[in-house]
Amino acid sequence: MEETGLNSQEVDFIIDHAFREDIGSGDITSNSLIPESTTAKASMTAKADGVIAGLPIARKVFEKLDSNLIWKPLVKDGDSVKKGDLIVEIEASFRALLTGERLALNLLQRLSGIASETAKYVKEVEGTKVKILDTRKTVPGLRTFDKYAVKMGGGTNHRIGLFDLAMIKDNHIKIAGGIAKAVAQVRESIPTDIKIEVETTTLDEVAQAADAGADIIMLDNMSNELMTEAVQLINGRCLVEASGNMNIDRLKGVAATGIDVISVGALTHSVIALDISQNICQL
Repeated sequence: MEETGLNSQEVDFIIDHAFREDIGSGDITSNSLIPESTTAKASMTAKADGVIAGLPIARKVFEKLDSNLIWKPLVKDGDSVKKGDLIVEIEASFRALLTGERLALNLLQRLSGIASETAKYVKEVEGTKVKILDTRKTVPGLRTFDKYAVKMGGGTNHRIGLFDLAMIKDNHIKIAGGIAKAVAQVRESIPTDIKIEVETTTLDEVAQAADAGADIIMLDNMSNELMTEAVQLINGRCLVEASGNMNIDRLKGVAATGIDVISVGALTHSVIALDISQNICQL
């Protein structure tokens, strides 16, 4: 699991919690009707075009229910699929296939939806230096999965949480008494390898953040014209991020301003799951 960048212990924790929520004391319908020793074969099929993400997680769901399952993936995470493509074939306990079906599909569909949407945004800026970043607008408890899916779609992860990058916003600036003071105070308090980002909305704030030595300057809800001026003002002194109401129609114009990265909350906060079905094909 670690080779994917996913932490096995965290994956186990999330799946175990989901099992408690969904299975509880047991799948009373399947356990009542299906003998414990019965095995079956199933397959998962893409019902729409998209990019797959979450196969190792879906496999883990079934492995927890049947450690002897046979898992035959026909694609890998990050691969594009067309409607009708087979994704994976599974042979396992019939009970396990039915009990784990909904959780495996919920996760695989959500993550594939994120990867598919990310791939669309990445394609729009193809040929430029711009990278597409995710945000913290993820499902609580599933951020690791959501950000993994962004990577499978060709995107780049922004900060994981409040602990791995200092993001100075308007309320922080107010309490500190200005951008320069805020950057200085944070710099004194954090390890040297942690970067500082400052959110700005005007050219004056951009100038202050650049002069204060910010590592990253976020241009929040600025017009393309204003962003172009901001990039010229910063003049390579730090990384420049465009953020705020970013949709796919704006990307080419925003990329042309000279910024380095574009953060997009829509990759994860309102994702449409990729339609994937599971069918029992042999008993």
